[in-house]
Amino acid sequence: MKKGIHPDYQVVKVKCVTCGEEFEVGSTAKEIRIDTCSKCHPFYTGQETYTQKAGRVDRFRKRYNIEDEK
Repeated sequence: MKKGIHPDYQVVKVKCVTCGEEFEVGSTAKEIRIDTCSKCHPFYTGQETYTQKAGRVDRFRKRYNIEDEK
């Protein structure tokens, strides 16, 4: 590696603007602010709801009142 052309790599604090959580990471930036982190993001906290969309065939059968033949 050539000397003098690479940016300084340092340990910086990352601050979440939403919940105020702070943690350290390595970066070339001096300061990092993020909107959401793993402490307050709905996906990681379990507050996110996931609804399964019915398939095309199921919607067609429901629309025309068609039941499965067994």
